[in-house]
Amino acid sequence: MATVKSFKGLRPPKEIVKELACLPYDVMNSEEAARMAAGKECSLLHVTRAEIDCPPETDIHSETVYNKAVENFQKFQHNGWLVEDEEPRFYIYAQTMNGRTQYGLVGCAACADYENGIIRKHELTRPDKEEDRMILTRYLNANIEPVFFSYKAVPEIDAIVENIVRNQEPEYDFVAEDGFGHHFWPVKEAAVNGELERLFAEKVPFTYVADGHHRTAAAARIGAERQARNPNHTGNEEYNFFMAVHFPDNQLQIIDYNRVVKDLNGLTEEEFLTALQKGFEVEKQGAEIYKPARLHEFSMYLSGNWYKLTARSKTYNDSDPIGGLDVTILSEQILEPVLGIADLRTSQRIDFVGGIRGLGELKKRVDTGEMQVAFALFPVSMSQLIRIADSGNIMPPKTTWFEPKLRSGLVIHTLG
Repeated sequence: MATVKSFKGLRPPKEIVKELACLPYDVMNSEEAARMAAGKECSLLHVTRAEIDCPPETDIHSETVYNKAVENFQKFQHNGWLVEDEEPRFYIYAQTMNGRTQYGLVGCAACADYENGIIRKHELTRPDKEEDRMILTRYLNANIEPVFFSYKAVPEIDAIVENIVRNQEPEYDFVAEDGFGHHFWPVKEAAVNGELERLFAEKVPFTYVADGHHRTAAAARIGAERQARNPNHTGNEEYNFFMAVHFPDNQLQIIDYNRVVKDLNGLTEEEFLTALQKGFEVEKQGAEIYKPARLHEFSMYLSGNWYKLTARSKTYNDSDPIGGLDVTILSEQILEPVLGIADLRTSQRIDFVGGIRGLGELKKRVDTGEMQVAFALFPVSMSQLIRIADSGNIMPPKTTWFEPKLRSGLVIHTLG
């Protein structure tokens, strides 16, 4: 069963939380981070992307940047921009997008649960990205940003969250620059915090990494590293745990993750459309944007027209967790055999567009001539994600996109 525990959070005063809270480090580059933090002295980007306060051309993985992150982190605490709670507790973190709100519990997951498979993953990680987050955690001695977890909903946990949300005003409540709402309640009653720990331990057999595989892997490696260096290790030290926001699965909605391709691999458009008919029923829809309506249905944009592509039944196997994914069908029926794109991780001829940007972004990138063809997919479901993670399989690259992104800085977990 899952270990999820309360902790003493390091948090901003509510008067500055909107300015301090920021998007996660990995959804922007250095130039974008600098623009986002411009005029915001207490933006946490000064810690998570500290290269913005270093000389131009500084290597973002250099000791200079990590030392600047430490300097800024200490400054935030010295200035009272981050203050530690007196008692360990859980925190409720809710997000609102398009009138829909999802409620998560911020608590500390156990590094041991990652090692023994209680925390389940669905993506591979890149060693360089893991290493970067490990180094930053070492320097800061803190989990500066939360990871995004899910679990199969537990009615008793839902009831506790609902009771607090209904009867208490949120401590933080703001709308970020992207229009998404963020709402935050510390769980102050010791008995309620204890009950939440018990419910996770008795009712939640597994948790699932939704977003933040690199930060999760880095946190687990830090825990193992510190354990090896501590001859008096007990298992209760804060380095054995890392911060995650746990959302019940029935509140989450995965957004589509689409593809754009630079060329038709030497084929004419007529040859390309003919080749598609082997695996799909191809129906021309015209110039108006067409969005896939169900699993195994795709939309394609080519030369000013949208097409509906319906996968033929022989092209997929719904009893196979991976074979039944639309990203697998697209790769096996179009990208690899027709367009010659075998490795999505390394090919320079393909790019990926999160569904939050809309299908108009696909049209734009083709119409400008940057790309020649675009494919929109029906979103993966949480049940598919959980099925794949439970079976020990790994999703193909760029399969899931979660929105809203968790804001960094609402609460931080220090490692003691």
